[in-house]
Amino acid sequence: MSNRNFAAHIKIVCQIYEQGLELVQSAGGEIDAILLHSGSEQFYYSDDRVIPFQAFGHFCHWLPANRPDQFVYFAPGSKPVYLQIVPNDYWYEQTIEMADWWASEFEIIRLGSITELESQLPAGNAAYLGSNQQLAVQLGIAPDAINPLQLLHFLDFQRAYKSDYELEQLREANRLAITGHWAARDCFLDGGNEYMIHRAFLDTCNILEEESPYTNIVALDEKSAILHYQHKRRNTADLSQVLLIDAGCRINGYGSDVTRTWTKQNVHPVFKQLLTGIQALEQGLVGLAKPGVVYSELHSAALAGIASLLSELDICNASAETLIDQQVPQLFMPHGVGHLLGIQVHDVGGHQADISGTRQQPPSHSPTLRNTRELAENMVFTIEPGCYFIPLLLEPQRIQTSGSLINWPLVDELYACGGIRVEDNVRVTSNGVENLTRQFE
Repeated sequence: MSNRNFAAHIKIVCQIYEQGLELVQSAGGEIDAILLHSGSEQFYYSDDRVIPFQAFGHFCHWLPANRPDQFVYFAPGSKPVYLQIVPNDYWYEQTIEMADWWASEFEIIRLGSITELESQLPAGNAAYLGSNQQLAVQLGIAPDAINPLQLLHFLDFQRAYKSDYELEQLREANRLAITGHWAARDCFLDGGNEYMIHRAFLDTCNILEEESPYTNIVALDEKSAILHYQHKRRNTADLSQVLLIDAGCRINGYGSDVTRTWTKQNVHPVFKQLLTGIQALEQGLVGLAKPGVVYSELHSAALAGIASLLSELDICNASAETLIDQQVPQLFMPHGVGHLLGIQVHDVGGHQADISGTRQQPPSHSPTLRNTRELAENMVFTIEPGCYFIPLLLEPQRIQTSGSLINWPLVDELYACGGIRVEDNVRVTSNGVENLTRQFE
């Protein structure tokens, strides 16, 4: 791990937060410091079981401590302070491991209880960023300084651009995920069911399920047409023909998001051709990324590519141009072609046009597109075209005009195959793109 990279990262984060404070102050705000809260533990309703904790994204931008009730205090011109709360407790392990490569960048004040926090905060007008507004009030934070939108919009916008330290974490998260994907593929080809494939991924990556950046999608056959399929069937899967696995790893708070689709030899021949086409389309889309390109242009290129495949493989009985005009590709790829990636899998700021929070809405024909930003150097996002045979979307078209464009006998055969998605994580360079995923395959 590079101490130099993390030290440089903290310097960048301090500069971002200082600029954010200056922005608020220039608009008349009386904020001179920022208190970031990782978040508080939450419990299942009417139960004493804790919901698995995930720290607030902006807190994770500062340090890799995914624990509840941790705080970072930032004031311009001073070393950031890590207010570390470690309760005296024999029911649960409370130790926080602190590697010197990151701990040395903070003044660390250790507390035994959150009740000690107020006495440690310097006098002044601090803003509170976090989920526990009641706590902020108890700490004397002014109401208009609790999650001020102007500051949050600025910070959300800046999160799209990654430091060298952040890129280092994302590369390692991709490298580890790829090892898991290959293990999942082998398990599938050996007849493993969804649960077994899921376990193969986790075991190979040496992680617990709750340590994953999101719930693994492990879908065989028709279930691969459910975009966020969440179950893990344990039934015999010897006859399964298709695996779609969407799974990543998290390193020091930064997550990868990788999807692969695999088939067995005797899968429907058209589906196999479609998979080859989607794989080529995905690589072509990656190659289009560079500074100055608007992300929605990549999405439009993805829809055009899907239209061409639907026409070429006779899944639809029309030209690609006609299919695009009738918005047929969206029936087969109802999601956006990707999203910002970093601390959060669907990272913040994807629809922001500027630091003020002005929204650049997705095109009307693709309302689920999560990223409409103009690409710039060191922006990180996913590219994940897909093509699915979803009865819920396709069946109503049988009685619509656009339904005449669909080859229904073939679609009926392909329903059992489910769908395809191929996803890489990419970084924009000064003149092109770095594929953070493929470099490890």
